[in-house]
Amino acid sequence: MMLLNPTSSLTTLLLLLLPSLLTSLPAACIKFSLPAQRYPPAKCIWNTAHSNTLVIVTANVAPGPNQRVDIEIIDSSSQRNVYLSKRDINAEARLAVTTHEEGEVGVCFRNYIEGDVPYDQQSKLARVVDLDVDIGADAVDYNAIANQESLSGLETEMRKLEGIVKEIVDEMSYLKRREERFSDTNVSTNIRVQNFAWFTIVSLTCLGVWQIFHLRAFFKRKYLID
Repeated sequence: MMLLNPTSSLTTLLLLLLPSLLTSLPAACIKFSLPAQRYPPAKCIWNTAHSNTLVIVTANVAPGPNQRVDIEIIDSSSQRNVYLSKRDINAEARLAVTTHEEGEVGVCFRNYIEGDVPYDQQSKLARVVDLDVDIGADAVDYNAIANQESLSGLETEMRKLEGIVKEIVDEMSYLKRREERFSDTNVSTNIRVQNFAWFTIVSLTCLGVWQIFHLRAFFKRKYLID
């Protein structure tokens, strides 16, 4: 009987799973029309990202007269921390940030009207934005790494798979931490509810005993009982 090498078996399994893993990765690509206003509200696209994760934003803004598109990358915290901002985006702009904490990263756009534009023409002004957001392993330029380290095609694909597996492990660790936190919250809530129930029982019991002695003393004062 022929014995299988565990290392070669694992490599074969990873190679078989590689196409499905690569094709199952979500692609945060979106194309939309951004209306222009004198004081425009922010149009934000949100994506979930873990802490210390590389996020690369590629925005391709179509040309438009009398318009200025500003971009801002923020997080979902209550302070709305700004990672990066840039004014007057034209053609393609590529921005890279590293997240500070768990949560969502928002890519916000504002399209300002500039110059003298008739009021009846302002509502017709808009620019088309083609947005691509790469997070984690998707944001790594493996072609540049392959050229720098002289990697073969198979080695490059294995490096990609390594990054994907690391992301999956980090995601599982994050979910485990969330489960532990929710479990601790559940146990703490149960203990508080139990303590409140015992406090209610003791309070009602004491109140009932006090009412009995109070009514007994009242009836004695009224000579209704001995």
